[in-house]
Amino acid sequence: MSPPSGKSESGLARLLGSGTSGILELFIFHPIDTVAKRLMTNPNKIFATGAPLSQGFNKLDTVIFKDASSATVLRKYTSLFPGLGYAGGYKVLQRIYKYGGQPYVKDYLNNHHKDTFYKIFGEKSGKTIIHATAGSLIGIGEVALLPLDVLKIKRQTAPETLRGRNIFKIFWDEGLGLYRGGLWTAARNAPGSFALFGGSAFVKEYIFGLKDYSKATFFQNFCSSIGGAIASISVAQPLDVVKTRIQNRPFDAPESGVQIIKNMIKHEGPTSFIKGITPKLIVIGPKLVFSFTVAQQLIPLLDNFFVAQGIISKPTQSL
Repeated sequence: MSPPSGKSESGLARLLGSGTSGILELFIFHPIDTVAKRLMTNPNKIFATGAPLSQGFNKLDTVIFKDASSATVLRKYTSLFPGLGYAGGYKVLQRIYKYGGQPYVKDYLNNHHKDTFYKIFGEKSGKTIIHATAGSLIGIGEVALLPLDVLKIKRQTAPETLRGRNIFKIFWDEGLGLYRGGLWTAARNAPGSFALFGGSAFVKEYIFGLKDYSKATFFQNFCSSIGGAIASISVAQPLDVVKTRIQNRPFDAPESGVQIIKNMIKHEGPTSFIKGITPKLIVIGPKLVFSFTVAQQLIPLLDNFFVAQGIISKPTQSL
């Protein structure tokens, strides 16, 4: 994103770069996100011990495609795009907020608290921790977008709870209930975003030796995004499962995160906390890598383009 020191990109570049990454990510990866959410919210074993493999694959088909499990291939594919409207609003706003907002928090920490970070962690580690801390703070604030995430997940996993109601009716009926799981979301986002931005900064600082992160090549941005994505997904996965199950509950039958954790341990065992991590690491991981790489690459490029075209003035120097 923006460098730990040096020029700060313009707000316009941050807005367009992060927004573009969200739009591209949405249309390419939304079906995979649906598959991961449906696997995470499924409380039953798919491949039971002693049961025929064919039975397990039939169950897997039903979990992933729901009512379209016996339909044509095209119908199955289109069934993986539920909640695209909610997903569009959520994903684009999320990426603008996270990728476009983290540099502002990072700039603030650099300008007002850099000496403290450097004194505690040293110069190189201090830069990395500043990026990670800015990401963590932004991640906590992401809770503001929770209602759109809740509606997206319900359209992906339990569409019957929304049937016959438009978004205005849902917001009117449910009110603050749409923020159910907010504390668990913040608890997931804080370490997850810390690991995402911190892992990316670590790769740039320690592996590539970059002093100005905005000068990273596409390959360097790609590699740093991989490091950040793997760290983020691994750290956040257990709480992500709990958060998803809280949000997947019917509006009129909520269940607390503590109760969900107790039931998961009792009925499904400790491995239930990593349900869905395989498709996440294999496919959702690349989704995060893709959007993060696009944002990191586009923001400096757009900023330089806007300056060259005279659309914005020359960026100021951040301390």
